[in-house]
Amino acid sequence: MLDVVELECVRGDRRLFTGLSFTLQLGELLHLHGHNGSGKTTLMRTICGLIRPSGGEVLWNGESCRKLGEEFTAELTYIGHRNGIKEDLNGIENLRLHCRLAGAPITREHAWEVLERVGLRGHEDLPARVLSQGQKRRVTLARLLLSEAPLWILDEPFTALDMAAVEFLQSIIAQHVERGGMVILTTHQQVSLTRGQVRQLRLGWKADGNV
Repeated sequence: MLDVVELECVRGDRRLFTGLSFTLQLGELLHLHGHNGSGKTTLMRTICGLIRPSGGEVLWNGESCRKLGEEFTAELTYIGHRNGIKEDLNGIENLRLHCRLAGAPITREHAWEVLERVGLRGHEDLPARVLSQGQKRRVTLARLLLSEAPLWILDEPFTALDMAAVEFLQSIIAQHVERGGMVILTTHQQVSLTRGQVRQLRLGWKADGNV
């Protein structure tokens, strides 16, 4: 279980949010939305431990995520709005490098199979610098097919994807939730995944600058 307790984040002279609290249980998806600059990416990076909050804390199963350190980061998969891949490496090399750094190395054959599933057949051995933005995004999102982390934090995961890839990614996310996983995502695109019985959290400004 993830608990965000009285969280406050200040960037420069702006207070993005303060007193922000919510709980995410197993099998829940939280759709985070708000206007540009409302603090969506900052909140996600704060939960991941990449940004230190000005106040409040993030708890994982009742314990401080900052104190848990790598024990907590091993329990999450974070994909930001940037792809985070190495341009000189091909898709297979990028995926294997990520898995090796995550402590779960995979074979070249396994990486090839995963990239084929995300629609990169015929492009697996091309350096990332020659791939389209959509193909680069697929290399990044292939990590989800290998992730056993219960918590997924996805910042604009559908960016640059065509309709078929969007539908495929939605199915992967939905399956993760159905298996008891937790997902926090933000997207500017209208997708069926964020409609219906999902949690909603909107960040925005009031007159006093608070959420």
